[in-house]
Amino acid sequence: MPVFDFTNTSSDKKAQAVCTYTTFASNEGTATPEKPIMVLDNHAREWKHHSCGVFTNPGIRTAFEFDEKGGTVSADILQIDARFVSLLKWLGESRINVRLSGKNLDEGYAVYKIREIAFGGGTKLSAEDGFLQYMIERLLASNAPAEEPEDEDAEEVGDSMKLTSLQSITDFMTCAGKTLPDNIRLWARRNLAVAKSHEVTPEERRHAQRALSIMMNIQWKNNYFESIDPEEARRILDEELYGMERVKQRIIETIIQINRTHTLPAYGLLLVGPAGTGKSQIAYAVARILKLPWTTLDMSSINDPEQLTGSSRIYANAKPGIIMEAFSMAGESNLVFIINELDKAASGKGNGNPADVLLTLLDNLGFTDNYIECMVPTVGVYPIATANDKRQISAPLMSRFAVIEIPDYTPEEKKIIFSKFALPKVLKRMGLTPDECIVSSQALDTVIEKYADTTGIRDLEQAAEHFAANALYQIEVNHVTSVTFTADMARELLS
Repeated sequence: MPVFDFTNTSSDKKAQAVCTYTTFASNEGTATPEKPIMVLDNHAREWKHHSCGVFTNPGIRTAFEFDEKGGTVSADILQIDARFVSLLKWLGESRINVRLSGKNLDEGYAVYKIREIAFGGGTKLSAEDGFLQYMIERLLASNAPAEEPEDEDAEEVGDSMKLTSLQSITDFMTCAGKTLPDNIRLWARRNLAVAKSHEVTPEERRHAQRALSIMMNIQWKNNYFESIDPEEARRILDEELYGMERVKQRIIETIIQINRTHTLPAYGLLLVGPAGTGKSQIAYAVARILKLPWTTLDMSSINDPEQLTGSSRIYANAKPGIIMEAFSMAGESNLVFIINELDKAASGKGNGNPADVLLTLLDNLGFTDNYIECMVPTVGVYPIATANDKRQISAPLMSRFAVIEIPDYTPEEKKIIFSKFALPKVLKRMGLTPDECIVSSQALDTVIEKYADTTGIRDLEQAAEHFAANALYQIEVNHVTSVTFTADMARELLS
């Protein structure tokens, strides 16, 4: 484990400080006694599992003052995860009372939890309850900084996560500003200056604070993706889809590519096929396999590019666009965008084509919202689009996707889907057993024949609803124990 000593020696003021710790680089997402946040000196005495006290101001000495029965006992900090250095400094300068959870090991008292406690006259956290835990979760979710800033006194400014006060925004930037991409950190500083300024209008201050609140609520992740188990991916696909072996193979190929490169493919997926063939279901299954949050964009309902890009802050009722709101709702920058009905994207009302706005999102070069006024990274965005007719999609958009054709189901496949998937799912939802609602083979043939000219399986799912609901009615009203549907009964029920 590499360690780096950041002893303060660059100025007279810093020379007076006693830096007792070394930092270590860590990308662990969970702290444990074996992979702690920090290690305190315990050579003179062992510390209790739960210990209360305060961090001293790191400008004086990097230690923790334990509240003991005989008074305050200080212990030097020996090692600290580099991601938590700024948080430690803030806790010490603010004299915030905390409770440590740790374990005594040979190398020291390994601290793996820090929680705020409100007593003893210490400064209450500037934000609402849970701020410290949010800070720790964000830091654990971030990557180890390459190195500490040369200027230890440089102030990080700006954030608001799910918090809205300017003080909590400032505190977040002080403690975790380094977890943000460089351009977003600089943007946050500028916007925080505007939000605090008395030289701008109240409207400008309100917009700046709102924009900060949106941006700081997002965990800006890197584009490294952990390996995905192909067998688990296959299980999910088989669970969600019947047949479609070629489609499943293409998706598994994509998973294997991610496992080799640990990055998303350069192209998204475009699922093309008749209505009702399960295109959206495939998209949701891929998001589940990737273990990413997902959001949907229905292009048939978007007729103005501004709905995607947001409106300028010069307007009183300005707001972010749908794409930026999707990042905010997901809470992270890595997510799956499911773009439904790409072939029905409207040409707009004279303000441009909404579909063209997607080009910047799909190029993974970054996306700029007119309200936020900052380029957000899109390297962790995986687009999956659906369409019925790819001929209606422009060539520039088509070139951003790997196309997967989704064929319609054969009559035999529809029979299996109805009897093995659609009907059992409906029966389970209604609390019926398979013995209480039986669809004979002749009745099933009638269903398939009735919907022979329709694409997809939505009509089959609705037919399963009819059968189950009618069986439940007869059981409850006519007091029968079971209902077996014949061809004539099916024909009459679906007429």
